Amino acid sequence: MIQGLTFGFDAPLFDGLDLDVPAGEVVALLGPSGCGKSTLLRLVAGLLTPESGAVHAGSTALVFQDPRLLPWKTVRGNLDFAGCDSSLAERLLARVGLPDVLDRRPGELSGGMAQRVGVVRALAREPQVLLLDEPFAAVDPLRREDLQDLLVELLAERGGTALLVTHDVREAVRVADRVVVLGGSPTRIRLDHRVVERERDAPGFLASCRTIRQALSG
Repeated sequence: MIQGLTFGFDAPLFDGLDLDVPAGEVVALLGPSGCGKSTLLRLVAGLLTPESGAVHAGSTALVFQDPRLLPWKTVRGNLDFAGCDSSLAERLLARVGLPDVLDRRPGELSGGMAQRVGVVRALAREPQVLLLDEPFAAVDPLRREDLQDLLVELLAERGGTALLVTHDVREAVRVADRVVVLGGSPTRIRLDHRVVERERDAPGFLASCRTIRQALSG
């Protein structure tokens, strides 16, 4: 997906970064603030242009930390404006616990509800690569775990490819097939870890969390 990527603002952020994400794989990106996790998503989405190197991603859909819904449109209008498959969007809204919100405007939704609509909007565009920038950071803990589980189910059902930026180690291990820890200056890959158990508190899950936390503190 990413080959020899070089990009920077005032100083080089990435200098020859390589990251392979095979089709159907979910990769979580972790690392300290400022290491370029969100910037990397924007480069993959085509919102930023690399100075050199290549990004091969096909069609993408990006879920931001906030839902970014158009306030003057209903949920239905927001989904239509984004070019979503309407029948798929309705099914997904039901799956995330929002079967009756199509005719509401964003101001009538809680923050967590609006964020779930944002995730549905991205999935219902059926992108080749789903890009998620801390999508559940503002959602309450109980709902967050439910959404993590649902995301795992939906991506598995659709064979979806995804890049997830998160600061939550347990979320990364729960959702992803691989966890990539970024760090350094310029940013490099400190750890590329394959997850063997996603079930919370299983021995393999806890071992993955320890390995990732060690890489983050190194």
